[in-house]
Amino acid sequence: MAGNYGNDREREEEEVIRNQQVLARDYISAIPKESDMYLNTSNIKLKVPAADEYAGAILVKNLYLSCDPYMRGVKHGDASTSAQDRIVFFAADQPIVGYGVCKVVDSKHPDFKAGDLVWGITKWEEYTFITNTESFFKIHHTDVPLSYYTGILGMPGMTAYAGFYEVCKPKKGEKVYISSAFGAVGQIVGQFAKLMGCYVVGSAGSQEKVDMLKKKFGFDEAFNYKEEPDLNTALKRYFPEGIDIYWENVGGKMLDAVLMNMRLHGRIAVCGMISQYNFEEHEGVHNLMHLIYKRVRMEGFFVFDYYHLYPKFLDLVVPYIRENKITYVEDMTQGLENGPASLVGLFSGRNAGKGVVLVARD
Repeated sequence: MAGNYGNDREREEEEVIRNQQVLARDYISAIPKESDMYLNTSNIKLKVPAADEYAGAILVKNLYLSCDPYMRGVKHGDASTSAQDRIVFFAADQPIVGYGVCKVVDSKHPDFKAGDLVWGITKWEEYTFITNTESFFKIHHTDVPLSYYTGILGMPGMTAYAGFYEVCKPKKGEKVYISSAFGAVGQIVGQFAKLMGCYVVGSAGSQEKVDMLKKKFGFDEAFNYKEEPDLNTALKRYFPEGIDIYWENVGGKMLDAVLMNMRLHGRIAVCGMISQYNFEEHEGVHNLMHLIYKRVRMEGFFVFDYYHLYPKFLDLVVPYIRENKITYVEDMTQGLENGPASLVGLFSGRNAGKGVVLVARD
């Protein structure tokens, strides 16, 4: 019987099955549209090929895919060879690339075996061959939702942890401002700051999001930046004594206003500048002299540089989740075919929480 089972399993692995994909078109500029992506069906065998280029590779079944603002589109029809650029730009007529939660189906890598749950950089398709496993982490805590590894326990959570604790070096009682605070990273940073005993203010683009920042995520104050005629005046209203820590997600006019309101020895963690992503020429910043006057440290960072701290991060955040000390909101879309609409929704503010696409449950 055992011999027959093995033969049956081998035939199953060799069987060619359907692999639905979301591909990028030739060139995408400005804000991505649903029409910039299209569905494709290819065929795949559920076994890592024996060819040399697949040495150390794994085959994964994608369960959850992450929608993130950096997923902009195609750059001159080519994908860079660096990991950082591969997750920003997609190759034309190839599957979109981003973070996901996956189950290992087959492996030629000693650190991964069939059945392992992992998260890392994958492709928008049902099954993906991963030849570079450096960006993959095994999932050991399964008493929390697996989808959380696209967000609070994945790249966005690590981004919040690294930028806040390692870059900003916060102190109890400091005054913290977070732009685009309702985003997947901003909402986590705000809660980290509150748990440290800081005064926290966030800005967002709708009254609904402002209300959630205060009532659900525990921010001290929040405001709708779209309804503020003058950002400098708004910041002075919420920070009459100035800002100690600014979490930069927006850039442009927002950064200019913040610079005028920083306190002595303040810190600015530059996580993103979403207001500038669609400009061919970025807006100028006019108040940089305040960095000198107030001895402010402004530092950009990549989460890739801090992944070595992932175990330490889990030790902090998993207990927070289990003890309900952190609130986390997801905007779940079911079906790979609905993924493009979910991704595009990020850029119009349509998503009410971390954008996640459910591909399969196991």
